[in-house]
Amino acid sequence: METRVAVIAIIVREGASVTVLNELLHQYGPHIIGRMGVPYREKGVNIISVAMDAPGGVISALSGKLGRLEGVTAKTVYAPAGSV
Repeated sequence: METRVAVIAIIVREGASVTVLNELLHQYGPHIIGRMGVPYREKGVNIISVAMDAPGGVISALSGKLGRLEGVTAKTVYAPAGSV
């Protein structure tokens, strides 16, 4: 199956959603290349970047599930076609 490389940018404003967020990332773990989290205490948010190599539908499904969590925003950026 064809895979794509993408980064999901996640902003977390609601600490109560972190447990579910981490469970989702664990479920999609086989497709995750790496992740980085940065707490931005001055603004009361956490910023997470998740790099993935997966079929487009898998990436889209995870991003959608994350974006439906209370206090969480998720946006996906795909590598240009043919660049990877």
